[in-house]
Amino acid sequence: MELDQRVCDRARRSRDARFDGRFFIGVTTTRIYCRPICPARAPRDEHVRYFATAAAAQAAGFRPCLRCRPEASPGTPAWMGSSGLVSRALRLIGEGAIRGGEPGGVERLADRLGVTARHLRRLFLEHLGATPLDVALTCRMHFAKRLIDEASLSMGEVAFASGFGSVRRFNGQVRSVYARTPTELRKLARQPAEPERDGYSFRLAYRPPYDWDAVLAFLRARATPGVESVDRASYRRTIALDGKRGSIEVSRLESGTGLRLNVRFPDPRALLCIVERVRRMFDLGADPKVIGDHLRADPLLRSAWARHPGIRTPGAWDGFELAVRAILGQQISVRSATTIAGRVAAMFGTPVDDGRTLGRLFPEPAQLADASLEAAGVMPTRAETIRCLARRAASDGPGTGVPVNGARMNGVSLQSVPGIGRWTAEYIAMRALGEPDAFPCGDLVLRSAAGHLSARELDRRSERWRPWRAYAVMLLWQTASEATS
Repeated sequence: MELDQRVCDRARRSRDARFDGRFFIGVTTTRIYCRPICPARAPRDEHVRYFATAAAAQAAGFRPCLRCRPEASPGTPAWMGSSGLVSRALRLIGEGAIRGGEPGGVERLADRLGVTARHLRRLFLEHLGATPLDVALTCRMHFAKRLIDEASLSMGEVAFASGFGSVRRFNGQVRSVYARTPTELRKLARQPAEPERDGYSFRLAYRPPYDWDAVLAFLRARATPGVESVDRASYRRTIALDGKRGSIEVSRLESGTGLRLNVRFPDPRALLCIVERVRRMFDLGADPKVIGDHLRADPLLRSAWARHPGIRTPGAWDGFELAVRAILGQQISVRSATTIAGRVAAMFGTPVDDGRTLGRLFPEPAQLADASLEAAGVMPTRAETIRCLARRAASDGPGTGVPVNGARMNGVSLQSVPGIGRWTAEYIAMRALGEPDAFPCGDLVLRSAAGHLSARELDRRSERWRPWRAYAVMLLWQTASEATS
């Protein structure tokens, strides 16, 4: 991806927080790379290089700054490159698709995306300035640095939690990147990490503004009883990964500069995947300035954006769970769908004891493949759709998301499943696959909020909102919600 030299120069000199994570500054005299907001003395112009990603800076031989901590930035938005395939690959890498020391990781990732490894490397170099392996290594190192600074885990636990196959490889990589040992880095941390008494705690950055109240209200209305819980200040839910169970809680930092994630999970090796899932679930990679500059040009969205300049598109913890919920919500109210989802979880989900109020894991595909969903109040046609989706998802194994027109999840082409039409597929693509341009144009609430347009008229109107139509959906839904409250 090409960076505008003049824009980067102005953002660096003014330390403009709006550009935090959108590019990184390499200083040729110190061989250190920084965030645009770094408080250190500004280098001379001739000693500066700009990089679109932290991975590109590290691949060029620069070390992360210990003062501004590039690992704590909001991160480079996955959509900065024009390639949807790169965006999907980044999501998979964030969840640990390429782990340390595993041969053939890039080739397996390329297979999951349906391209050759050579083509994937070419796309990464074109859009991000670094190879998939460089990006994966930078992701692991940044997560390891955060664990060193913010957690009280032993260095062995940090190594495995950040995806390294051995402590020896972890120690060597930390020395190579930071020119210090892990123990020396921990001593340099501004605040010593406090022992985790109830799991692990993380600070998750975002680009302000962030409409936290709107996100919580959206999730609250759709929280599955027993699985999820949303109060006025936080979101909680049960989780399962690789046969192990736990829970997460997300709240807003008092400073308003990020979110606080508390994780209760028995295996620290899953932490990287959990953190990345939560970041995607709360849409922390969005850039409100870029999205707002585009959407508020339309008079239909202008006032809604003025009221909600930090709107986000809430995602989902699990794609299959969201797909089931979308099917349950076909042609009925959100409240009714929530009630039925709670019955499905109570009847077919796995009981857990999180020590608080949540008592169920949402059923996995194998648990619903032959389930008598009608007993939970699911209409027979929708029950069969869910069973069909569950059987395909259980047999095909993990897959990837692809563009909306051919939306796939867990290896399943959504619209090939009987009972899943365009509205359901687009809604799933919007929330489960994180597609920023997904647009369920047939939604009755959307059509009403847009001035009682037909689905075809709304689809034509939405062309001017590309590639941020999912955010336009959230604005129109928010407008409709405010009109009825």
